[in-house]
Amino acid sequence: MRVGAAVLTGALLLIWPAFFNGYPLLFSDSGGFLHQTLGPLMLWDKPFIYGPFLHAFHWRISLWGPVIAQGLILSHLLWLTQRVMRGDAKPLWHIGLCAFAALATAAPFSAALLMPDVFAPIVVLGLLLLGFGGAALTRLELANLVALVALGIAAHLAHLPLALGLCGVALLLRLWRMPVRLLAMVLPVMISVAALLATNAIGHGRIALSPYGSVFMLARLQEDGPAAAVLKVRCPDAGWYLCAFTDRLPMPANDFLWASDSPVNRDVAGAPRFLGGAMLAPEAGRIVAETLRAEPLGVARAMVGNMLLQLGSFGIGDTLDNAHFASAVRPRIEQGFPARELAAFDQARQAQNVLKDSLTPLNPFHLLVVLLALPLLLWCAWRGQGLALALALFVLAAVLGNALICGGLSAPHPRYGARIMWLLPVAALLCLPRRRMA
Repeated sequence: MRVGAAVLTGALLLIWPAFFNGYPLLFSDSGGFLHQTLGPLMLWDKPFIYGPFLHAFHWRISLWGPVIAQGLILSHLLWLTQRVMRGDAKPLWHIGLCAFAALATAAPFSAALLMPDVFAPIVVLGLLLLGFGGAALTRLELANLVALVALGIAAHLAHLPLALGLCGVALLLRLWRMPVRLLAMVLPVMISVAALLATNAIGHGRIALSPYGSVFMLARLQEDGPAAAVLKVRCPDAGWYLCAFTDRLPMPANDFLWASDSPVNRDVAGAPRFLGGAMLAPEAGRIVAETLRAEPLGVARAMVGNMLLQLGSFGIGDTLDNAHFASAVRPRIEQGFPARELAAFDQARQAQNVLKDSLTPLNPFHLLVVLLALPLLLWCAWRGQGLALALALFVLAAVLGNALICGGLSAPHPRYGARIMWLLPVAALLCLPRRRMA
C-alpha cells in the first residue's frame, strides 16, 4: 500500500504542469496521434504506435487518462531504478526524487505532454534496468520492462537508433559476458522492429521501418546545403521532380515539409499535392543517397554542427503555446470526445496562449541544475564502478545520441533536448554514495 501511494504521489508530481494548465499539455502533432484512432487514419509521417497507446487510456472519454498513465509509468520506472541503484527504494525517498525531478528539471514538461517524447527517458532507464537490474527485479517486472521499452522504441523512430546505441554501451561494459541480460536488452528492440514492420506493411503496404523517412532526411540535408548543392549540379539532367525548384532551395526544413506552398505540397503549376511527402519519398531516397556519396564531408559537418546546437538547446517553451491548435488539435477533441472535454480544453491556459509566459522563467533554473550535475556524472563515468558507472555512461551516451539523432538528422529543437537532459541531474543523485543520501 505504501509503495503504491508513493508511486502515485510521484506520478502526480511529475505531471504537475497539466494541473497548472488545467488540461494535459498538447502539441500540434498531438492531434495527429489522436487522429490515428479517432479517424482512424494511418499517417504517412508517424508510426502507428503512440496513437493506440493514447486510445488505450482515453477511450474517447478524457485525455486525463493518458497523462496520468504517463506519470505512473515514469514514476514506477524511477522507483525500480532507485531499487536497483540503491539496493532498496523507500517511499519518502521516492517522493523526494520525483519532487526533485518535477521542480528542478524539465521532466514534467515531457511527462505531462501527450507526445511520444516521454518514452525517450523511459527507453534509457528501461534498457539500463534490463541489462543491469539483476536479482533486484522480479520476472514480472522484467517482462513489464520488456513490453514498456518495446513500446517506447516503436513510438518514435528516433528511439530505435538510440536503443541500438545503448546496447553498444552495454557491450562496452562487457555485458556480453552475461548473454541472458544482453538478450533482455535486445528483445524489446526486436519486438519494436517487428511492430514497426507489421504496422507499416498493413497501413502503407510497405515492409519498412520508416516508409517515408527519406523525405525527412532530405529536408534536413537541403536546409544544411549539401542536398541543395547536389540538386543544382545534377539538374535538369537527372529529371527529378525537385529540379523545377532549385531556385527556391535551400529552405527551412519545416517549411520544406509542411508549408502549403513548398515544393513538397504544391507542384510547379501551383496545384496542391495531396500526401506530397509520401509521393516524394522514392525520389528523396535517391537524392539522399547521391548526396551522401557526393558530399560526405559536408553532410558530416552539418550533422555535427546540428548535434552541438541540440546539446545546448533543452529549454521548455516550444511546447507551451497553442500553435496550430485550431486546425490540428481542437477538431480532434471536438470529433472524438464529450462536450465537457472540449470545454476543458478551451479553458486551459495553453489553449488561451498564456501558459508559455508563466513557465518559461523556469529555464535558467533548469539550466543551472544541469550544469551542476554534469561534472558529477562525468566523474562517475571516469572513476565510477558497477551500477554507478553503467548509469552514468548510459545517460551521457543517451544525451549525446539524442542530440545526434534528433538535431543531426531532424533539426535542433528545445523539446528534443528537454525530454532527456533531465536525466543528468537525476542520475547524478542516484550515483551518490548511499551514506550521503541518508
